[in-house]
Amino acid sequence: MAHQSIKLKRCLAKYELYQEYISYVEDILNHPEVQRMADFAHHGTTSTLEHVMHVSYYTFFLCKKYGLDARAGARAGLLHDFFLYDWHEKEDPKIVHTLYHPKIALKNAEKYFELSDVEREMILLHMYPVVEGFKQPKYKETQVIQMVDKICAVSEVLKVVPKLVERRLQKIALGEAVSLGLVPVEVHQSRFF
Repeated sequence: MAHQSIKLKRCLAKYELYQEYISYVEDILNHPEVQRMADFAHHGTTSTLEHVMHVSYYTFFLCKKYGLDARAGARAGLLHDFFLYDWHEKEDPKIVHTLYHPKIALKNAEKYFELSDVEREMILLHMYPVVEGFKQPKYKETQVIQMVDKICAVSEVLKVVPKLVERRLQKIALGEAVSLGLVPVEVHQSRFF
């Protein structure tokens, strides 16, 4: 009986976390321009919309876990690649796209949504240090989205098995969070995951 009670509590906690996440991003997810991201390939067979949804949720999750602005993490995660074109078809796509897409994404995001300063920086500097003249991020949330974006991109390109990778990525993310000063070393040394 106690086992069922623990299982139910975990299920409810996950549901509440999901509900909180949706409350932050529902307006963005339902926007027709955001839905257009489903039409563009991003990493391998992953669409841009799928990618930003991955980044959004994991950024939200980590920001919430470490007491950062989870709302900004969820929203900026969905908007960080809001550039609305197939970057594979551009001339010198990797170079030009890498350098300029954060500015394009920010311009599009500001056109359709009200953004906080944290969200603006997260979108603009998610490719740091490649863009914005090596400008250091001011907010820890920006460091989180940078890390999550790279991890999601690699896992999407390699098409790794989600559950297996998820556990490993959580451990990597925790190690990165410790090195960024987001969590104390003691948490990393405990059986956190």
